[in-house]
Amino acid sequence: MKKLFAGFVIAALLGASAFFLFSKKEETPKYVTEKVVRGEIIETVTASGTVNAVTTVLVGTQVSGTIRDIHVDFNSPVKKGQLIALIDPQTFEAQVAQAKANLLSAKANLEKAEATLVDAKRTMDRNRELFSRNLIARSEADTSETNYETSGAQVSVSRAQVGQAEAALKIAEANLRYTNILSPVDGIVVSRNVDVGQTVAASFQTPTLFTIARDLTKMQINTNVDEADIGRVKEGQDVEFSVDAYPDIVFKGKVSQIRNAPVTVQNVVTYDVVIRVDNPVGANGHTPLLKPGMTANVSIILSIKNNVLKAPNAALRFSPSDKNKDRTRQKGKGIWVMEGKELKRISVTTGVSDGNDTEIVSGGIEAGQEVIIDSLSKPKEVRPAGPRMF
Repeated sequence: MKKLFAGFVIAALLGASAFFLFSKKEETPKYVTEKVVRGEIIETVTASGTVNAVTTVLVGTQVSGTIRDIHVDFNSPVKKGQLIALIDPQTFEAQVAQAKANLLSAKANLEKAEATLVDAKRTMDRNRELFSRNLIARSEADTSETNYETSGAQVSVSRAQVGQAEAALKIAEANLRYTNILSPVDGIVVSRNVDVGQTVAASFQTPTLFTIARDLTKMQINTNVDEADIGRVKEGQDVEFSVDAYPDIVFKGKVSQIRNAPVTVQNVVTYDVVIRVDNPVGANGHTPLLKPGMTANVSIILSIKNNVLKAPNAALRFSPSDKNKDRTRQKGKGIWVMEGKELKRISVTTGVSDGNDTEIVSGGIEAGQEVIIDSLSKPKEVRPAGPRMF
């Protein structure tokens, strides 16, 4: 009985060995395919930028003082010439009054000098007549002439002092007017940097009191385009962009300016491309959707091609496994297809790309044909040759 059982075990082992040695077959590789189709390809250059107002005015002050009144706040609409703040004018009113008094004093001195000149002229004429009759000495006549000339010079000095006083009065009146902070443009107040009672000093640098954006219905985006793509960007090209606040809305604009000044950050050179956009209003009918400072994800449309043959980019990147390396050394771009159970590489000429699909300009590829984009089979593990142990 034991011999019979041992023989059965040996037979089972021999059968299992024969199965692994002779019945195991090589698995057929499996691939992921996708169809080549006809459709639209939009070639774009992508960039990111910031939404800004077309014109932003920083409103400051030319005089120092304490803020007495503020007539606007954030988001307040303003008109050109509108009073938006007032600096306490008492000091400047006193300066104007003093300048007026100085002007009156200068004019009085001028009148005095002119009267002295008239008197000096009469004395000089009389002394000349008396000297011609030998009634006075020559020195007395000369003294009267000197006094006349001195009085004439004093009149000139007094006139100059009047001019100085008038100029000082104009400066004082201008400083008084500067206490009224007026809006320089029509627009909306974006920021307010002062409060009532705050003291502003304009001695060394003009402080910014308000920031006013002009006409928020027209906005612009300042984007940084890489130097590798800037050569394909032209003024007038259409632009599509989105902002995080409205991810489902695609906004449109146009390239208005390509600035030549390079911007270098960590050895990366970019150029500022300005995009003009119309700012649509929201559901309430009057509040614009886009706000200054929003980050925009921009796509500059370089070209649009319709009804072209396009293949997925993954098909152009696909390369077979190691055992097919001898077939992958062909130059140029190619796409792999299955012919029966064999792989076949087809050389193609490509055109524009949108990042997902690429235009097939020429080659033996037709619409509806399945092309390989990936492999499902993993490379087999290579084991060293040697006798099998059972």
